[in-house]
Amino acid sequence: MNDLSWYIVMLYIHIFSVVLSIGPYFVLFPLLAMIRRAPFEQLPDYLEPFRITVRLTKHAGHVLVATGILLTWITAWTWKTSWIIATVLIMVASLYFIARAFSPLIRKLKAPHDHRDALVNQLRKALIWYVIITLSMMWFMVAKPIMW
Repeated sequence: MNDLSWYIVMLYIHIFSVVLSIGPYFVLFPLLAMIRRAPFEQLPDYLEPFRITVRLTKHAGHVLVATGILLTWITAWTWKTSWIIATVLIMVASLYFIARAFSPLIRKLKAPHDHRDALVNQLRKALIWYVIITLSMMWFMVAKPIMW
């Protein structure tokens, strides 16, 4: 394989990992209403897709980072490029956010409680913020704005 073929393969893997990192979260929005209404005994069935999504996107994120590093290495882009720096900073923020946003809320929802609506509202807000964070990261990767 020549250099161009490796670049194309890496680019497609990178783009596919972006889709796997962001896409599954959109499927979770309709589940919020079901979580709000479901009997307590059925909650684990509705919360499981959240757990699976977090795990899937975590592993897709590993592929995303690895292919991003390889793409930066095999192209003319450098680590001092403004859009790469912005993307990396947003990615670090998203890692911190995802670690603190979903798993604790899912654990709270699985336990007996009297404030499900408040927890579902927090979960919805976390979902919206995570989508905004990841879409902004994607914008930097696609638009490649030169800020300095």
